[in-house]
Amino acid sequence: MRATRDISDRHDLDVLLRRFYGAAFADPLIGPFFTEIAGTDLEAHLPRIADFWERALFRTADYGRDAFAPHAALHAARPLTAAHFGRWVQLWHASVDGLHRGPRAERAKEQGERIALALLRRLTGPAAATEGTGGGFVPLAALELRSVA
Repeated sequence: MRATRDISDRHDLDVLLRRFYGAAFADPLIGPFFTEIAGTDLEAHLPRIADFWERALFRTADYGRDAFAPHAALHAARPLTAAHFGRWVQLWHASVDGLHRGPRAERAKEQGERIALALLRRLTGPAAATEGTGGGFVPLAALELRSVA
């Protein structure tokens, strides 16, 4: 499928999130956080995360949950590193780029990078985003992934 249009509605978000989580669950680096540690039920998780992204991109959904708490619980079970967040952003960029082009798609990628960096800093301290934390956080705007499994 060739990316030809921007993210325009909740349906687009649902398709995008299914593509992203399919890749994330299968990824050897970050997949275990979803499948083994959190035991994420994708069907239960998708409506909540779609609310988050709908609010971020369209300002049309309510999202009043604490997005930090689940990540803190994961970090307590197995430390999340810059490499984990970097991989998340790589997969997010590839998923968005594989389906969409336009201002909202760019905003989704930028927002994903900001969220990943903020979570990393909050979980591990400000220096962890740039210093030796298991690979370092890669500025993913400089990377191009051609496909996602």
